[in-house]
Amino acid sequence: MIVDDHPVVRDGLRGMFDGVPDIVVVAEAADGHEALALARSERPDVVLMDLRMPGLDGVGAIERLRADHPRIRVIVLTTYDTDADVTRALAAGAAGYLLKDAPREELHQAVRTAAAGGQVLAASITSLLIGRLTPAPAATPSPRELEVLRLIARGAANKEVARALLISETTVKTHLKHVFAKLGVDNRAAAVVVAMERRLI
Repeated sequence: MIVDDHPVVRDGLRGMFDGVPDIVVVAEAADGHEALALARSERPDVVLMDLRMPGLDGVGAIERLRADHPRIRVIVLTTYDTDADVTRALAAGAAGYLLKDAPREELHQAVRTAAAGGQVLAASITSLLIGRLTPAPAATPSPRELEVLRLIARGAANKEVARALLISETTVKTHLKHVFAKLGVDNRAAAVVVAMERRLI
């Protein structure tokens, strides 16, 4: 079943499946509510679902379909590839996420894969998800920032650090602010602990 609020898109998608012997378009819906009604009567194996539609949007429709017809597999087919859109769709239970510029053969294979129980993701979506799961490399304080932190670790106050390093207290505070950001902490004690764990001081 094809679900999209633009008739020209539905026509184009239907045409992409014409003549494919193992795939039959059994229904078309213009919004999520119509998709739910047709799912009950037509029992599709796979649904190609747009995200942005009036009334019941794609994510809402996916949630309802997964609850009412858990065997139906839903592939999101959209022009939107933002982090929030991808996350919401997959969390709702989508079996795949493709962009509307996907080649005809990729769409065909995606439908087959989803029908067989597999997951399908556009390459750009896979990269996005991997990027979210890969932690950013930890930043290392500069030598001057570490000098400040070493003195802090010995119990020196900002004024004492400033005097020892011949800098102003404002500069000490700026260095500490940078240290906190780089070490992912929000106070002096935590900065010292993390720096010691990482053998920076």
